[in-house]
Order: sequence, then structure tokens, then C-alpha cells
Amino acid sequence: MILTNIESVPGHPIREQKGLVSGSTVRSKHIGRDLFAGLKNIVGGELKAYTELMEESRAEATQRMVAQAEAQGANAIVNVRYGTSDVAAGAAEVFVYGTAVVVER
Repeated sequence: MILTNIESVPGHPIREQKGLVSGSTVRSKHIGRDLFAGLKNIVGGELKAYTELMEESRAEATQRMVAQAEAQGANAIVNVRYGTSDVAAGAAEVFVYGTAVVVER
């Protein structure tokens, strides 16, 4: 599956547009990560546990979007965009969306 954040796949003309596809996941923070993050806020620096959590969340949401596109017979997704939102105290959603297309290979 080809994923791109632009309107086309260079060198591969779009033959068919399948439509909007999306994926999301909602994750909550781990209490141990919260305690460590609180300490890190005092001294500064990257919150690696949260960075890993966000990477895992983006990967899972992307996998769900790709599965939706494959079910529609697409071989690429263009205009891919990511977003996040708070859904509850200590929980956030990562979502991804794009347009599923069939491109010439």
C-alpha cells in the first residue's frame, strides 16, 4: 500500500478513486508513565514513554486505515492526514484519514 500526504503518487497515475478511509485508536496513559512524566517536567527533557505511546498509536490507526482501503480494493492512499484529540481525562484519540485510490503500477 502506497501512502502519501500529497494529492497524487508521482509516476503512478490515479485510475480510480475509492473514497475516504480512516483509522483511529484511543489510548490512555499508564500511571507509571504519568509519575515519571511529572518528574521529567521538573527537570525537562523528552518524555520517551509518551513518544513511544504516540508512535504505537499512529501505527495502529494507520494499520486500520490501510485495512479499510484494502477492503475497498485500493492500492494507495493519498492526502493522508493525522490528528489527535482528548476524549477523556488521561485518554487521547489518534486518528488518520485519506483518500483511497487505485494507481497504475
